[in-house]
Amino acid sequence: MLPDGVELCAVSKFHPAEAIKEAYDAGQRIFGESRVQELIEKIKVLPSDIKWHFIGHLQTNKVRQLIGRVSLIESVDSVRLLELIDKESEKAGVVTNVLLQLHVAKEETKFGFYPEELLEYFSGREFEKLKATHICGIMGMASNTDDIGRIREDFHTISDTRKRILEIAPDLRGFSIVSMGMSGDWEIAVEEGSNLVRIGTAIFGNRQY
Repeated sequence: MLPDGVELCAVSKFHPAEAIKEAYDAGQRIFGESRVQELIEKIKVLPSDIKWHFIGHLQTNKVRQLIGRVSLIESVDSVRLLELIDKESEKAGVVTNVLLQLHVAKEETKFGFYPEELLEYFSGREFEKLKATHICGIMGMASNTDDIGRIREDFHTISDTRKRILEIAPDLRGFSIVSMGMSGDWEIAVEEGSNLVRIGTAIFGNRQY
């Protein structure tokens, strides 16, 4: 059971619509997908009150397809992508909610801003240029390791970066989400300040590739 104040994003990527409907019928409303085409196909056949989160690496040529279809893009990993989302959202007449993805893990394969880059972005008040995008907080992943100390340190860095951003820009409104923690490490993430966890395997079982 998740503690009060922590939301669950059920990671449904690679799982069929039937499995999502089963979780929906049990009361789950937030689902996470990582491929634009797969997400669009599922939107067509599943209930309209589902809150879809896009959690994968978003390619710039797919941005337009997502605008207006998701409640949150969790994986904004560059200023270029953020600005493109803003431009397409303005064009479509919608406001898109996003999280900025932090890179703290030791793997080079993961995407995201380094903490210093984000601090610089907010110090320069670049966010004030956004017209149709709301930055709701940050997202990140811990290193893929059995070292609990390292995992905890990674989550602490993510959570701490959000606090430092708020010190730099105390007038930021709604910058409240810390999305971190998955099936294997969500309890540590919550201890370190996560209020949105992304859990797939523990809900749906192993992925069907």
